[in-house]
Amino acid sequence: MILAMKDVEKIYGEQKVLQDLNFEIATGEIFVLVGPSGSGKTTTLKMINGLIQPSSGEIYFKEKNLSSYNLQKVRWQMGYVLQEIALFPTMTVQENIEVIPEMLGWSKEKRHKTTRHLLADVGLDPDVYAQRMPEELSGGEQQRIGILRAIASEPDIILMDEPFSALDPISRTSLQDLVLSLHEKLQTTIVFVTHNMQEALRLGTRIAVMHEGKIVQCDRPEKIINEPATEFVQQFFKDTADEKHFLKQTLAEHLHHFDLAKENKEAPKVSVDTSIKEILQVFSTTEGVNLTQGQRVLGYLTIQEFLKKISQEEV
Repeated sequence: MILAMKDVEKIYGEQKVLQDLNFEIATGEIFVLVGPSGSGKTTTLKMINGLIQPSSGEIYFKEKNLSSYNLQKVRWQMGYVLQEIALFPTMTVQENIEVIPEMLGWSKEKRHKTTRHLLADVGLDPDVYAQRMPEELSGGEQQRIGILRAIASEPDIILMDEPFSALDPISRTSLQDLVLSLHEKLQTTIVFVTHNMQEALRLGTRIAVMHEGKIVQCDRPEKIINEPATEFVQQFFKDTADEKHFLKQTLAEHLHHFDLAKENKEAPKVSVDTSIKEILQVFSTTEGVNLTQGQRVLGYLTIQEFLKKISQEEV
């Protein structure tokens, strides 16, 4: 457990913006806060790094009360990516990425080596991009640099506040892929805020659905889809996908999009004629299935691959 909120509330005047927040975030997971505008997602995120103080309740970071830390120093352990990309306009790409490492006293050699490595990792040639200014970059490129700046110092946790909502769909999907790729490689804990259920389903290890300052359900993606805890959660998903059409579709209709792995002998077998609704029920009890067509095993499909492809294509 890297972070926990216990009985957290936030009150402005007579308005209770957040109430009864109780959750824990495990080290290495992507924890997504999703909900409509005004539900309290960004306020919750800003409490994690102390930008907003709770009116009551406790916040724990690495099992210590957040209030016991020097907040300036603890923020160096937390990367932050905003919707407003907020690169420093008078700094080069390299200088933007190296801001926190320089504050932490890294040597110039280590900073430069890290920057070049990170740029190459996200498909930006360091010889081309390191000395460019932010104004010379596209929106998607700027946001990639924003993500690299957040991870350059190898923080314990990365906070991402609707970072892709202003981008076009192609750039958004590309950056979602980038987050998943970096997470798989670095295993950094990520807290991701979005109002888009598609994005939440695609990225989240767990999803906390917020409504009117409360978390109304917090669970794995397939559990939220298959067993919504409230009418609001059910409707929020319905608003994102045409349930009557979508859930009745079969795996066979999406088979060409899946990247199947080699058969896993210990996993259950599921026919490609199985409906989306039925496979969600299966995934509530297993991490993956072997897809079959007649007597032939086509390959192994994980819940992560399934949600990634389905949410990208349909939701």
